[in-house]
Amino acid sequence: MRTTCTFFLLFFLISFSLNADEASDWLKTEIDFIIEAYNNENISKIKKFNNIENTINNNFAGAGIAKFVAGQAWSFADKETKKEYILLFKRHLALSIASMMQGYSNQEYTFINSRFDEKNNIAMIDMEIRNDTNTLIITWRVKKSKDRFFVIDLIVADISLVVTKRSEFNSMLKKINYDLVSFNKSLDDQNNLSYNKIIK
Repeated sequence: MRTTCTFFLLFFLISFSLNADEASDWLKTEIDFIIEAYNNENISKIKKFNNIENTINNNFAGAGIAKFVAGQAWSFADKETKKEYILLFKRHLALSIASMMQGYSNQEYTFINSRFDEKNNIAMIDMEIRNDTNTLIITWRVKKSKDRFFVIDLIVADISLVVTKRSEFNSMLKKINYDLVSFNKSLDDQNNLSYNKIIK
């Protein structure tokens, strides 16, 4: 009986390790694609941003993150307003990452650890970014759904991107009584300003 229990324990541990390693391989492919495009001087800034936006749309759990970030405003909104908000939020997320990429100057990165959170069914992947003077650790939270991987959060210097965005958005939504229609207009204006800065 003990031998059987030990076998199943080892099986699950190996399966969890494979899931985390598989997620790491997938993530590396996606990151390398963006970095390669970003470093290509023959690609316009508009094209570089489009690559980032497409990656966000395809590989981030955008709808789930957007809903969480909206907080209580989500329950007050109608279906069409929610759809518009999700699209605007995904673009906002892409613009935030594109803005961070502007500070990228051929730093090296390495995946230093990957583990599987059995309780939440999430792979946690630690990435170290290095330059001549600094080192930054980013933890990617990746979930598998229907044979596909999706990024559900980024933790930079122990700070969750999703939690930070929820706090930031909640402060703005509170001022307009959690009216998502009005918020969409503000977010659209903010996105346009950010986009114009990135493509210049």
